[in-house]
Amino acid sequence: MNHWLIKSEGDCYSIDDLKKDKKTPWSGIRNFQARNFMRDSIKVGDKVLFYHSNGTKENPTGVYGTAKVSSKPHADMTAFDKKDDHYDAKSKKENPTWILVDVSFVSKFKKPVTLSQIKFEPKLKGIMVAQKGSRLSIQPVSKEHFEFITNMGK
Repeated sequence: MNHWLIKSEGDCYSIDDLKKDKKTPWSGIRNFQARNFMRDSIKVGDKVLFYHSNGTKENPTGVYGTAKVSSKPHADMTAFDKKDDHYDAKSKKENPTWILVDVSFVSKFKKPVTLSQIKFEPKLKGIMVAQKGSRLSIQPVSKEHFEFITNMGK
């Protein structure tokens, strides 16, 4: 089993939205490295830290809960929808450029584990999200880091 951190802007799609929906396709990813993680590495049952980016003082950037991967990779249909912000004219249904996995809600933290907390916690040294310039929307996380952050959020 692998562990991941996925990013979403909290005002676009939050942990509360996922809790309400129970499951969602993780669509709109248009970065090849993140796509490759979904296509080649992410497996059904993998655990996920749900991260809100672009935070505010009231809702800071950080991890807000956990989810799990609930599907195998499949085509991201937003790439074929001309009205969608993530439309890609080069992607073809018979050989899609962009794929996704479905993600299901597991838990919401009592309080978010903020990026500041993550950066200054020695036990989280080396976690990708704390590295300067790390903007990747899907990132691998070690089991130890996943468990530590999950415990911080309780």
